Amino acid sequence: MIIKKVFEQLETATQPVAKIIQSNEHFKTLVIGLKKGMIWKEHETNVPTRLLVTEGSVIYKENGRSITLDQYDDLEIPVHVVHTLEASEDSLCFLVQG
Repeated sequence: MIIKKVFEQLETATQPVAKIIQSNEHFKTLVIGLKKGMIWKEHETNVPTRLLVTEGSVIYKENGRSITLDQYDDLEIPVHVVHTLEASEDSLCFLVQG
C-alpha cells in the first residue's frame, strides 16, 4: 500500500513524494515518486546508497556531470557527494541505504 500512497499523494504534490518502506539500524529502503520536471533538491548521503528506477526516467547530477537513468537502471550514489535528481518523465524510484 505504500507505493499506492505515493502515487495518490503525487497527484496533487508540487514536490517529490518519498516514503520509507522499511528501515532498521542497518539499512533503509525508500520509494520516491516524481512528476516530470520535479527536482529532488541538492543533498548528500552519509551511508552507501543505491538508486533504482522502476518507472520513468530521471537525471542524476553531481559535480557538474549528469547521468540519465531510465526504467530498470540503477546507480550507486557516492557517500558525502552533493547531488540532485530531476524527473524527465513521471518516475518511481527506490533508494536502498546501508
